[in-house]
Amino acid sequence: MGRLGRVGHGPGPVRHRRGRGSGMTEVRSTPTQRVAPEEPPPSDPVAAAWTDYLAAARQLDGVRRGAATAAGEQARSVQAAREELTVVRARLAAQQSRLRERGVPTMALVPSPPEVTVAARSMAAGPAAVLTALRTAREYADAADGVLDARGWVAVVGVWRASRPEGWPDRLRNLLVYGPVAVLGPLLQVVLVLTGSGARIALAVLLGLVLPAVAFAVGWVGVGRFFRPGPDGRLDRTPRFGVLVCGVPAALCTAGILVAVLTG
Repeated sequence: MGRLGRVGHGPGPVRHRRGRGSGMTEVRSTPTQRVAPEEPPPSDPVAAAWTDYLAAARQLDGVRRGAATAAGEQARSVQAAREELTVVRARLAAQQSRLRERGVPTMALVPSPPEVTVAARSMAAGPAAVLTALRTAREYADAADGVLDARGWVAVVGVWRASRPEGWPDRLRNLLVYGPVAVLGPLLQVVLVLTGSGARIALAVLLGLVLPAVAFAVGWVGVGRFFRPGPDGRLDRTPRFGVLVCGVPAALCTAGILVAVLTG
C-alpha cells in the first residue's frame, strides 16, 4: 500500500495524497470563509451639518421667544406699576390732608427708616414685586379711607342725634305729632261751613265735639310709632298736653262757628 493521507488540524487544508503506484488521488479541502457584517454607508457631512444647523436654529428661536415674552411681561409690569404709583400717591396725599385737618402731627405721617427698609426689600425682586407692593399699599389706603369715612359719619350721626327730636323735651317733641293732627279737625269744620248749607254747619259743630278725641287717639299712637323710649325704657306721651293741644283748636273753631251762625 502507498502512504496514507494525512489529516491536517487547524485552519490549514486537509490533504489526501496517494502514492504514484497506489492509484489514490490527492484531495485538497478548502477552508470555511467567515462573512464580515456589512458596514453602514458613510454619512454625508453636508447633510449632518445642515441638521445640526436646524437644531441650533430651533433652540435659538425658542430662547429668543422666551426672552421676548419675558421682556414684554416686564414692560407691562413697569407700566402698570407706574399707573398704580400715581394712584397711590394721590390717595396718600388726600389722606395726609384729612389727617392734618384732624390734628395729626406731620411726623406721624412720614414713614420711619425701618418701614422704608422693609418696603425696599419687598420690591427688590423686580417690577412684578413692585406692582404687588403698590397694590397692597392701595388696599391699605382703601381701608384707611373707610376708617376715616366711618369716623366722619360717626361725628355727623352724633350731631344729628343731639339735634333730633329724641333729644328735645317731651312736650316739644310730642307737639310734632299732636299739632298737625289737631289742626285737621278745624280745617274740616271750616270747609263744611264755607259750603253754606245748614246741615253741613250742624255737622261741623258736631265734628268739633268728636274730632278732638279722634285727634288725641291718633297722636297717642303716632308718638309711640315715631319716637323711641328713653334710657329708662319708657316713653312719655304727655297725655294732658296732648288733650290740650287737640282740644283747644277744635273748641275755638266750634265756638267761632256758633258765633257766626248766631250773629248771621
